Amino acid sequence: MRLSRRALIGISAAAVAAPTLLRMRSAKAAEITLRLHHFLPPKSNAHARLLDPWAKKVAELSSGKVEIQIFPAMQLGGKPPELYDQAKDGVVDIVWTLPGYTPGRFPRTEVFELPFIASPRSIVNAKASQEYAEAHLGEETKDVKVLAFWSHDHGVIHCRSKIETLADLQGKKLRFPTRLAGEALKAVGVAAIGMPVPQVPESLAQGVLDGAVVPWEVVPAIKLHELVKFHAEIPGTPTFYTASFFVVMNKAKYEGLPEDARKVIDETTSMTLATEAGKMWDQAGADVRKMVEGQGNTILTLSEADKAAWMNASETVTEAWVAEMKGKGIDAPMLMESAKSLLAKYESA
Repeated sequence: MRLSRRALIGISAAAVAAPTLLRMRSAKAAEITLRLHHFLPPKSNAHARLLDPWAKKVAELSSGKVEIQIFPAMQLGGKPPELYDQAKDGVVDIVWTLPGYTPGRFPRTEVFELPFIASPRSIVNAKASQEYAEAHLGEETKDVKVLAFWSHDHGVIHCRSKIETLADLQGKKLRFPTRLAGEALKAVGVAAIGMPVPQVPESLAQGVLDGAVVPWEVVPAIKLHELVKFHAEIPGTPTFYTASFFVVMNKAKYEGLPEDARKVIDETTSMTLATEAGKMWDQAGADVRKMVEGQGNTILTLSEADKAAWMNASETVTEAWVAEMKGKGIDAPMLMESAKSLLAKYESA
């Protein structure tokens, strides 16, 4: 059977195009897939505005060779306090979590969580935390690869009733985010209750909580602005509390990466990722605050006098932490001085 000239041209073109199409497909197919697990929903700011953009950056810089698949809201099983061990044990490749979800396990990370030590600006806390981590957290995190360590902006008190003065906190059942924030809340009469943030909505609905202490950034992810109508901020610097986060990777998985893939991970993490986190928390916090105010919720600010009284009441919390660290052979005053020096460095930058 004779083929027409047009048909022959079509077959030739297809033959030429086939290898090109195969090359395009193979270029898009990831050679390395890394699974990242975390505890918040995909609509959360941390997922949508930090982790997902980072994953896309890794794919871009590796020309599609490395794909980071993100599994939010504990989709791969377990509970938030188990995330670190999931990375350590190779159940997943990477996790984003809080050291504070396992109190006492990472004592040196707690310095930024001491009451009234951190900045109300996440960009300051994030950069200071990352540099601090590089200097002081090697021993505590030696069983994983720490990709980034940062702390968020100022925490806010969100409550069913108005918190206009320090006295209004008496007896309130408030969720605390870190053990040291919990102790500082107890110092002014709060019935502080610790729990991972995903448990807050149900606990509010069931009356277990009157409110929660979290930064503005996370409010929409747990619909806190719909569950409570009053919000109280603490004025100025230092702020009442901040919480620290880290992204950690299974050590063997990291060390087993090809050199070019490991280079991409290195270039997009450490201070680079911590800085992006700081920027995101500050911007998202401002956006959420504006949204909450716009929907008619009440935002109040404690007085400077109440803040000074709270700082005074919290001194015993810091003193107890220093004594506890001494018992573990940890030079707490040195760590505090390092953290304060780094905070001042980035506050003035």
